[in-house]
Amino acid sequence: MAGMSGRAQLMWDEAVTGYDFGPDHPMDPVRLSLTRSLVSAFGLDREMDVVSAKPAGESTLRLVHREDYVAAVKAASADPGSADQGYGLGTVDDPAFAGMHEVSALIAGQSVGAAEAVWRGDALHAVNFAGGLHHAMPGGASGFCIYNDASLAIARLLELGAERVAYVDVDVHHGDGVQAAFWEDPRVLTISMHEHPRTLFPQTGWPEETGASPGAEGSAVNVALPAGTGDAGWLRAFHAVVPEVLAEFRPQVLVTQHGADTHFEDPLAHLAVSLDAQRAVQVALHELAHEHSEGRWVALGGGGYAVVDVVPRSWTHLVGIVAGREIAPESVIPEGWRQEVFARTRQLAPARMTDGRWPVGWASWEAGYDPADRLDQAVVAARKAVFPLRGLLP
Repeated sequence: MAGMSGRAQLMWDEAVTGYDFGPDHPMDPVRLSLTRSLVSAFGLDREMDVVSAKPAGESTLRLVHREDYVAAVKAASADPGSADQGYGLGTVDDPAFAGMHEVSALIAGQSVGAAEAVWRGDALHAVNFAGGLHHAMPGGASGFCIYNDASLAIARLLELGAERVAYVDVDVHHGDGVQAAFWEDPRVLTISMHEHPRTLFPQTGWPEETGASPGAEGSAVNVALPAGTGDAGWLRAFHAVVPEVLAEFRPQVLVTQHGADTHFEDPLAHLAVSLDAQRAVQVALHELAHEHSEGRWVALGGGGYAVVDVVPRSWTHLVGIVAGREIAPESVIPEGWRQEVFARTRQLAPARMTDGRWPVGWASWEAGYDPADRLDQAVVAARKAVFPLRGLLP
């Protein structure tokens, strides 16, 4: 673990926009290119090192993924018509497309490169908003995810000598692939805050999922929120669970996943969170990295299917925080970007970097809770399941 020398890193290779499941698929890569151009419109890329890492090679992919699965992805990549659905390829969620192995390995390579830069001290913070593909399993594709770049970044950190890595996932969907990859590994703490599995894919992430026994009990934390949860509840739940568990675990590096699909405009889920609350959690995770990990922070993207109105703004805020150049919520969005949005999508772009909810208020857990409130019940369930396993009072 080297000392910090370089500036923040933005991982970017234009070719990641080739991660494209087709015109009718909700994960439209325009969300990546519009984010990159909004980052540029605010001049953030001039404040950080923009780096393109090499694709993840076979030995790196094998840190998480099975050899037969990688072979199946390569075969589907060469001949999409022959995709093996037994590996989750060629399905409605994960259609096969030519070159899918190469672009998935490229995205994974950016997250692995971000982790290497932070661990070696080339950068204090690094961000790959094309990453966060958290559903991919060791042996199969799932939920729009082919290779699990988040798991691969964590596995690379362990390979480089990290002894405690914390992963915090605030996507609306459970971070099931990352939890599965490190289920038996007490060196990795996975925390996922998501819509309740009763109402949303992947139907996992119950509070009772706390890590393998024996040996890794308490290394998985799941906060399963009721559908309809808004800003105040989302922030209350985050602050009632995440800071305490991180303080006890003392991670050497923090890896975070910032799926923007918690937003009230997102078409694929049922939370009611604003851009302003998403930004508040980004700020909080940045502060937690400095508090517990000497600032070592790898930030990733994730889901998000309001591809014009939400995703570019949310992730541009994230890049600004990583760069040490926070964008004020009331900031007016540059006109050139709004024109680009209309030209590319025929949609009207948002005018400001806020949903008008800043600053977002929430009630602290320390002030007490309501046992009849569904949000508070979700927090209690998470704390009761995992806090005692970590020596904390629920």
